[in-house]
Amino acid sequence: MAESSHPRLLRWAHSVLQPGFEGTTVPDWVRRRISEGLASVVLFARNLHGPEQVAGLTTALYAENPGLVVAIDEEAGDVTRLEARTGASRPGNLALGALDDIDVTEQVARDVGRELHGLGITLTYAPSADVNTNPLNPVIGVRSFGARTDVVSRHAAAWVRGLQSAGVAACAKHFPGHGDTVVDSHDGLPQVSADAGTLALTALPPFIAAMDAGVRAVMTAHLLVPAYDSRWPATLSRPVVGDLLRGELGFTGLVVTDAVEMGAVADRYGVTGAAVRAVAAGADAVCVGGGNADEATAARLADALVSAVLDGRLPEQRLAEAAERVREFAEWAGTLRRSAPEPRDAPGIGLAAARRAVHVHHGPDRGTQFPLVGSPHVVELSPATTIAIDPATPWGVAEPLKTLRPGTTSVRLGERQLQDGDEVLDRLALRPARGRPLVVVVRDAARYGWMARALAGLVRRRPDALVVEMGVPAGERPGAVYLATHGATRVSGIAAAEVLVGRTGPA
Repeated sequence: MAESSHPRLLRWAHSVLQPGFEGTTVPDWVRRRISEGLASVVLFARNLHGPEQVAGLTTALYAENPGLVVAIDEEAGDVTRLEARTGASRPGNLALGALDDIDVTEQVARDVGRELHGLGITLTYAPSADVNTNPLNPVIGVRSFGARTDVVSRHAAAWVRGLQSAGVAACAKHFPGHGDTVVDSHDGLPQVSADAGTLALTALPPFIAAMDAGVRAVMTAHLLVPAYDSRWPATLSRPVVGDLLRGELGFTGLVVTDAVEMGAVADRYGVTGAAVRAVAAGADAVCVGGGNADEATAARLADALVSAVLDGRLPEQRLAEAAERVREFAEWAGTLRRSAPEPRDAPGIGLAAARRAVHVHHGPDRGTQFPLVGSPHVVELSPATTIAIDPATPWGVAEPLKTLRPGTTSVRLGERQLQDGDEVLDRLALRPARGRPLVVVVRDAARYGWMARALAGLVRRRPDALVVEMGVPAGERPGAVYLATHGATRVSGIAAAEVLVGRTGPA
């Protein structure tokens, strides 16, 4: 019905979608939809298999439409698509916030931008401008620059400046702030209970700082904020998008939704219902395809938007306005990409920053040999990560320690393996470490009861243990020596290993 009867509406509907797709080449259905008005696509790790392939992919996309927006969800740090198979060569936001050197943050973001620009990518959904005020937050955590509004504000602005100086558009997320939550919006609907006055002082300033730094895209969050709207999640809320972001804060750029197949909205309204309501509320671009990356989904979304105009749920002028904002953004982002200076190498900026972000705390047991003498046994306690982080991305300290200190042994244990309790710890953790240093590596230990218990048991029986926290440091700092890397990137693991053996390398 929509495809034959209402070509103008359908073209507008296509233009506001930002779908993902499967494969490392351009599918026929994407080519066809681009010819019908699709103005954006988003890439994920599944689409990326090396620089030459990615550059070829984007070249093929631009051959269909030179003004296409090619987006990616590349935050660097733990949430990386470019380096999902190897682990990130740059520290993430929490490490940069802990270092608190805005020049370094700008350099790291520029380095990310150089790589993306060289691959032909227009837009990345970063930085996270969320203030991680809840240390037990299950979905933001190390993706935030920290728990202080002033720190997050200045580093979000620096990240925007650095990235865009390399010719790639930034996108501040997740508006109006996902930091004070206890539910992962991939799975359920979080709620922020703070009042409007508190949010104005804590959650909103980083977005304002990003806007002042020149950001032209903002991504909305799938969370309920009763201070603004007690019924609709922020992505679907006219009071949040229209009144707050557009009206009070004066943002005139592109409003992008978080992925509409996420449980927070899809479970309640369906993927198409969420998309329609989001555009009606003021969003201009609908992100989809992290999971639903097929033509059928794109077709259903486009038809749903057209049908919503025809039955009055979505004003035609609102859809036209959204399509025009996408066009304006694409034109600006294309100019940004074409006017970027020639890339210059920035060798080692990621590792140098990761080294500086490692914090070391010495416990009361001063008898522990530190730096390590001899080859340690490393016990890595591994949680199930949020869907935002690719589960196949390497992390940890054991592998770089094996390079720096041959003879190092290791074991990685998860919640299921530790259901048998002390027997597993005895057999796999403590016995192999007899007469040797013990290094225990954790990731957000305060968030996982099983991990906190296992860590406490190991430290109780080996008070000389060295503990490396690769998530958000919270609460006590157990162990004879406690290292906080502020992230689980590959370079954070290397930096921690260097500290453990007393070799820091040039910063």
